[in-house]
Amino acid sequence: MAKKLMPWDPFREIDSLRGDMERLFDSMLGRYPHERVEGLWAPPVDVEETENAILVRAELPGMKKKDIKISLSGDTLCISGERKHKSEEKGRTFHRIEQVYGKFQRSLLLPADVVADKAKASYKNGILELSLPKSEQAKAREIAIETD
Repeated sequence: MAKKLMPWDPFREIDSLRGDMERLFDSMLGRYPHERVEGLWAPPVDVEETENAILVRAELPGMKKKDIKISLSGDTLCISGERKHKSEEKGRTFHRIEQVYGKFQRSLLLPADVVADKAKASYKNGILELSLPKSEQAKAREIAIETD
């Protein structure tokens, strides 16, 4: 039986390694599969499911409402924006800068179908809150057991 030789593709190896590393970090950081984090930083996000809605809270301190974008496509919620650094003034010396600035994007897979047209968002004291009403099909229903 003849063996076929395939040309070595270093990019395939890199993609495989990248996938392995993403899975490792996802498990260590508690992220769920299929959630994307892009940019220099990622705000912490809580996703809560109630009987009638999906509630999302994101910590976005130091941001202005106009610098935050929210979109909903199917079962994926995307929160993106940019936290801008205050312009540096001459004569000031920083010994430590730990706050992270720049663009971010969080894509979250929602646990249930929602009605996008009825979604509500508010931003106060650095906390973004979203209320995404569940679609009628996604709401839990009790099923009665029929007797013979």
